[in-house]
Parts: sequence; C-alpha cells; structure tokens
Amino acid sequence: MKYRNLGNSGLQVSVLSMGSWVTFGTQHQLDSAAETIKVAYDAGVNFFDNAEGYENGESERLMGEALRKLGLPRYSYCVSSKYYFGIHPGDVVNMKQTLNRKYLIQAVEASLQRYGFDFIDIIYCHRPDPKTPIEETVHTMHDLITQGKALYWGTSEWSAGDIRAAWDIADRHGLHKPITEQSCYNLITRTRVEQEYQRLYQDIGLGVTGFSPLASGLLSGKYLNTVPENSRAELPGYTWLRNHLLRKDKNDALSQFCQISEEEFSCSAAQLAIAWCAANPRVSSVILGASSTSQMKHNLQSAEVLEKLDTEKWQWLAQLFA
Repeated sequence: MKYRNLGNSGLQVSVLSMGSWVTFGTQHQLDSAAETIKVAYDAGVNFFDNAEGYENGESERLMGEALRKLGLPRYSYCVSSKYYFGIHPGDVVNMKQTLNRKYLIQAVEASLQRYGFDFIDIIYCHRPDPKTPIEETVHTMHDLITQGKALYWGTSEWSAGDIRAAWDIADRHGLHKPITEQSCYNLITRTRVEQEYQRLYQDIGLGVTGFSPLASGLLSGKYLNTVPENSRAELPGYTWLRNHLLRKDKNDALSQFCQISEEEFSCSAAQLAIAWCAANPRVSSVILGASSTSQMKHNLQSAEVLEKLDTEKWQWLAQLFA
C-alpha cells in the first residue's frame, strides 16, 4: 500500500481507503463490518471515512464498535466524519443543513460519543452553507481542533471559491486551515477535481479524498444490461440510483473499458477504474466502499493495477468517456 500526505499536512493516508456510505447499517452489521475493516487494515488501509448522516449516526456507532472489537491500536488508523445535513428528526432550527457554531459543536460531540473516541482525525463540512458566514464556520472548526476534539478539518463538495475564502480567513487570523476536500471523482465525473481546483493545489496545497470511484457501481460494468439483484440500487431508499446506473449513453464506452481492463491490464473494470483515480497525483486517497469482504479484497487489488498506469495510459482511458 502506498501512502500520501493529505494536502500540505504531515498526515499520511493510504492511497486506498475505506468508506461506510450505504454499507454500514444496511448491508453490514457489527460482525461483517469488523471483518471488512480487518481485510482493509491488513492490506495497509489506515483511513476510514464516515459521516454523521450515514444511517442517522448508526454508521459511526458501528465503525467505532467494530474498530474496538478488532482491538486495533488507535494510533494506527485515522477516522473522519462529515457535518451539515443533521440527523435530528423534524425540521429542528439550527440542527439541519447548517454549519453554524451551535450545530457543529453539538454534532461533533455527538459523533465522539457514537464512535467512543476522544478525537476524530478529520472533520469535514459536508456541504457549503450560504446562510452561515464562512468566518463563523472557520472559527468553529479551528476551536474544535484546539479543544482536541479533531486534528484536521476539510470540506466536501465545496466550490473552489468557497474553499479559498475559508483558507484566506484562516490564514489572515492564524487559524487552522482546511487541508482537504472530499469530492466525487471518477472517469465520468472529473471537472471539479481536475480543473476547478487546479489553482488550489498550487496556491494552498489542497489535498483531495475522492469518493465514488466506480460512479456508484456504473464503472464496474455490472449495470450494462440490468440492475443485479441485491445491488445497492435495489436497497430501500436507494432506488433513485437506477437512472444513474442504467446510463445507455455510456454503454459503448463502458463496453470498451471492460474489454480494455481484461485484455490490456488483466484486471476487472472495477479495479482499473479505482486505479485510474489513484493514478492522479492530486488525489491523496480514493475511498472504497464494499458490501462484503470478498468485494473489499477485490477492490484493494487495484493497488497492483496502479503500478501499470503511466500518464499516457491514464489519458487514453480518460478519453473513452470524454
């Protein structure tokens, strides 16, 4: 497993990491969650991503319990969580779709209780909040770090302009700066990571943790003709994924991609798609999801495929979906 610095920080994260969206609390309960974490950890994964809103906090609780069950030393891995959407039932003022000080402090404290940890390594602002001054959010994230409740902070699905504004405020006032952005990144969704953030890499050393490297499974090729039984698009509450996954406009490119993965790289389409994301040096870590230990083992083999990808091959594959 390779490790990369998270942005311009000294924190090193595995180039392949593990996320819990959709799986923890739905496809995984405690035993299977622990087994899948163990597979990833034994392969060198040291970063486990989560969010307050994943299964209304159940995902955090399961991950924390699984890590303790495995007896893994707390110093040997990093965990994250993300905040914005809120998990309180009903439209509770100050507890939904906000990044104000009241919400963030209470939300992080609740995450710590669910995790059973003294601190969270990386906390993210899960979406931008146009109703809260960025200054308030930046000062609050700084305070959470100085209080020892978190070590680093970042953003998720923020525009380049908002990230730069937050960084400038932190820089001007001597506060802890955002070091990373968590964005959707794959062969189909590329513009934000490859173009919009370009100046941020150069100017502030922004790091990226990319999610959905398989475009929710589309790039695995298994949805070319139908939605397989027991896939995530068949889960209660996730049928909205159907239209995304049954993309007939991408069938030709997907067919070629599947053929290339087998004939040119001797791997699966999923492994090649993950390796392609990791081959971008601007990406600190690619977040993998897995509904089973076998799927996690399979996806982790992308680290071997990464060794076969040079710049020319990376660009060649990108052109298939241009």
